[in-house]
Amino acid sequence: MKRLRIITDLISTIFIALFIALFLNIFIIQPSTVFGSSMEPTLHDGDFVIMSKILNTFDIEPNYSDIVIIDSRIERKHTLMDDLILSFQYNKISTLFFKQVPDDRYWIKRVIGKSGDIIEFKDGNVYRNGRLLKEHYIKEKMKHTHNQKIFVPEKHIFVLGDNRNNSADSRIIGSIPIENIIGKLILTF
Repeated sequence: MKRLRIITDLISTIFIALFIALFLNIFIIQPSTVFGSSMEPTLHDGDFVIMSKILNTFDIEPNYSDIVIIDSRIERKHTLMDDLILSFQYNKISTLFFKQVPDDRYWIKRVIGKSGDIIEFKDGNVYRNGRLLKEHYIKEKMKHTHNQKIFVPEKHIFVLGDNRNNSADSRIIGSIPIENIIGKLILTF
């Protein structure tokens, strides 16, 4: 009888711990790995990162220059089921033990524009609301960019990779709905 009680307590403790870990991973904080070179020199392929998922949980708009993880499928609403799948698919355990193949729908990028901003590309430089951005973090100046102006709609952000000449970002898919922000980078190794 005592042995059964110990086993029951152990199993319930394991389930409670798993539930708490899953809750934290889906809604609060998640470890992940960087795939690709679009954020060089800031982040490199294989870097281990920790993201805060508070932006996603509460639909909070990030700040300028924040590095965010986004769901690039902007034609559809990002759902709780997507968060659940992401928490299993892109954590460090999955990439270590299951050799998880990166899914190119989740991107890590830098916030350049927020709701109501006008982003302009002119002569390889980026302007926000008419002011040239001083971007010490970029790998190199943009090449082969057309001069254009883009208005960032309400509840959207505009993101770019730091490796501007080798990055799929808002220049390709447009502004990102706030609901498609998965998290914000808070720590990297």
